[in-house]
Amino acid sequence: MKKLLSLLLLSLSLNVFASGGAELQDADIDLTDKMSLQRGAKHFVTYCLGCHSAKQIRYLRIANDLGIDEKHVLADIAPEGAGIYDQLHTAMNKHDAEKWFGTQPPDLSLIARSRGADWLYSYLKGFYTDKSRPFGVNNAIFEDVGMPNPLWQLQGEQKPVFETEGEKKVLTKLIKGSEGTMSEKEFDTAVNDLVNFLVYVGEPVQLERQQMGKYVLFFLLIFLVISYLLKKEYWKDVH
Repeated sequence: MKKLLSLLLLSLSLNVFASGGAELQDADIDLTDKMSLQRGAKHFVTYCLGCHSAKQIRYLRIANDLGIDEKHVLADIAPEGAGIYDQLHTAMNKHDAEKWFGTQPPDLSLIARSRGADWLYSYLKGFYTDKSRPFGVNNAIFEDVGMPNPLWQLQGEQKPVFETEGEKKVLTKLIKGSEGTMSEKEFDTAVNDLVNFLVYVGEPVQLERQQMGKYVLFFLLIFLVISYLLKKEYWKDVH
């Protein structure tokens, strides 16, 4: 029991450390909202695909799952020159990635399953100006982040507010530094759409799995009733 409690406490402490001690905001994930997923796919290709891949899904799968025409996917979502059977590969080669970032940016196919939707939503909204960092930004959720803010044009810039606790400065909130092309509400929706898409990419069959699970549970319930009745029938004459 003590070992189990220790493991639980360790897990909680790692989760807090991974989020930089900041409180995560709630993402509104709805995989049945196909318009949100379409917008999220477009945002991913526009703002993320330059550095990150999502190799575990193809444009054809997106078209089929979201119920949209293949030509529409190639014209309005996929980058120029992409084929319908292509995976979501970044255009950045390994040599350039290592030169600019020191390492190749990770594939994001499973990032939502690894980090969680709330973490991703909070992370994408958590960039703030920090001139001491190589790209001029830091992040409230991922301290000393090693990438620029991909959505800065939409969001604008945020400035940090610190408070001193003992000998340490603690980030307490972010305030608006400059306006972006989107209002705060529009930006929140755009980020949510992007996270919604990444959740879908992490498990495209999630809705089918959940639907099938209902039938499996119903079958098990019926089987339990039948088994109980059979048990009573077999054992009624046993004394």
